[in-house]
Amino acid sequence: QVQLVESGGGWVQPGGSLRLSCIVSGDSLASYSLGWFRTVPGKAREGVSSIQGDGGTYYKNSVLGRFTISRDNAKNTVYLQMNSLKPEDTAVYYCAASSYYFRDMLQASSYHYWGQGTQVTVSS
Repeated sequence: QVQLVESGGGWVQPGGSLRLSCIVSGDSLASYSLGWFRTVPGKAREGVSSIQGDGGTYYKNSVLGRFTISRDNAKNTVYLQMNSLKPEDTAVYYCAASSYYFRDMLQASSYHYWGQGTQVTVSS
C-alpha cells in the first residue's frame, strides 16, 4: 500500500516562505500524479497544485506565481515551495497520489492515497 508523509509546515509571517515535502513509500513514484490540497475549518477541501508523471503542472489561480510544485522521483518526494505567503494561505496541507491521470487533477476525488497533513499558519 502506498503511504505519504508530509513535513515542513509551521508558522511564518506574511511574506515569508515555507517548503513542504511529501515522501511517498510503497511504490515507484515515476508514473504517479501528485497533488497538494488544503483544508480550512468550514470550507471544502481545496486543490492547490498538481504535477503529472511527465512533469506537467496545474495551480490554483490564487497561488500561481507564488507556489511551485516539483518532484524528485529518485527520492520518492514531491515538494511545494510556498513564497510570499498570505494569511489566507493558513490551512492544513495534504499531499495526495493517484495511479492515473484524470481531466481535473485539482479535484480531490481524483486521488486515492493521502498523507496525514501538516499545519501552515501565516500571521503576524
